Amino acid sequence: MSELMSSIDQRTKLVGENRLELLMFKLGSRHTFALNVFKIREVITVPLMSQMPGSHQNLKGVTNYRGASIPVIDLRAAVKITANEDTYEAVNVIITEYNRSVQGFLIGDVMRIINTSWSDIQPPPSTAGKNNYLTAITQVEIDDKNELVEIIDVEKVLSEIIEYDTTISEDVLDQEVAAHLKGKKILIVDDSSTARWQIRETLTQLGIEIIEEKDGLKALNLLKSWADAGKTVTDEIMMMFTDAEMPAMDGYRLTAEVRQDPRMNNLFIALNTSLSGSFNDAMVEKVGCNRFISKFQPDLLVDVVQQRMREILDPES
Repeated sequence: MSELMSSIDQRTKLVGENRLELLMFKLGSRHTFALNVFKIREVITVPLMSQMPGSHQNLKGVTNYRGASIPVIDLRAAVKITANEDTYEAVNVIITEYNRSVQGFLIGDVMRIINTSWSDIQPPPSTAGKNNYLTAITQVEIDDKNELVEIIDVEKVLSEIIEYDTTISEDVLDQEVAAHLKGKKILIVDDSSTARWQIRETLTQLGIEIIEEKDGLKALNLLKSWADAGKTVTDEIMMMFTDAEMPAMDGYRLTAEVRQDPRMNNLFIALNTSLSGSFNDAMVEKVGCNRFISKFQPDLLVDVVQQRMREILDPES
């Protein structure tokens, strides 16, 4: 298993090129599931775990991982798979980093890693309903047959175990600046309904109106439609928050496309992603984002919005 994951650090070059790699695995059903390799630290066999009485039903326990205690979540139970329970055995744990935290996900057999393009990743079909646990789907050739692979919405899984507080700290609010935010519009672009909800719940407290898109390509088409109609994009929205990883077009490519279009290249763009670390700092500089924040930090969301409003109020500052 270590050989399978040993080259993850060499794969980061794919991010920012509208490409990604997916680790495919099973959860005891006919479906094949996947997570983005860039969110994965390691895959290990099921470790010893300590139970936590009174904890969430999907939390199987905690384990020691490289000197730190981390939670281990039953991913099968979390996404509500119930078929074939008698034959399923959880044999691996995927160690991931999301939203500045490390956690393990209990899974079945690991299949393989595939290299693909975000343009080949599609949103879940509308027939999946609003309560599904997927951010996207894709088709992969397995044993000479095209198979549907379902990419799990980890942020939704975590939000049902960890309660995210959207309260804004009083000492963060600049009342003079905040007074100008009421009625302003902001575009948020994220494939996770949970992530969009978190931003919406935070910023609507300031009277801000939210426009939502589920992927980078839809967002780019919306921006271009305004420009094609002769509208000034920065009159339509004061700024845009975008996730990094999304179907059809990732946030890095979206930002680069905006910067290359003279009709909208002055749009304020903040990258808001569950990815963290110095890599994102480099990518922000490379593609031209104005700010980078890791999810989910309501006070930082407000800080970014207030920064943008100060620039609007005093463009010479």
